[in-house]
Amino acid sequence: QVQLVESGGGLVQAGGSLRLSCVASGIIFSINAMGWYRQAPGKQRELVATISSGTGGSTNYADSVKGRFTISRDNAKNTVYLQMNSLKPDDTAVYYCSALAIGSRRYWGQGTQVTVSS
Repeated sequence: QVQLVESGGGLVQAGGSLRLSCVASGIIFSINAMGWYRQAPGKQRELVATISSGTGGSTNYADSVKGRFTISRDNAKNTVYLQMNSLKPDDTAVYYCSALAIGSRRYWGQGTQVTVSS
C-alpha cells in the first residue's frame, strides 16, 4: 500500500503562485511514477503533470500548464512538488496527487483545493 498526503492549496489571485506538496509513505519502492491531476466542478479529472521515479525523473505536462507549472521530486523526503506560477481562474480545481506502482496499481491522495480569483 502507498499513502499520499497533499498540502499547499489555497486561494490566490490570478497571476499568483502556489506550491503543492505530496508526501508518500508505505511501499515507496513500488512506485514507478507520480503525478498531479485536477478536477474542476462539473468536469472530469485531468492530468496536470507526471514525473518518473527513474534516474533523471522524466516529466510530462498537460498543454494547458506547460511553461507555468513545474513538477519536481525530493527522493530523500519522499515528496513530489507542483510549483504553479501565473495562475489563472481556469486552474481552479481540486488537485490530487497520484502514484503509479508495480502491477499498474494507482493510488490517490485526498485532494487539495486550489482557487484562483480573477
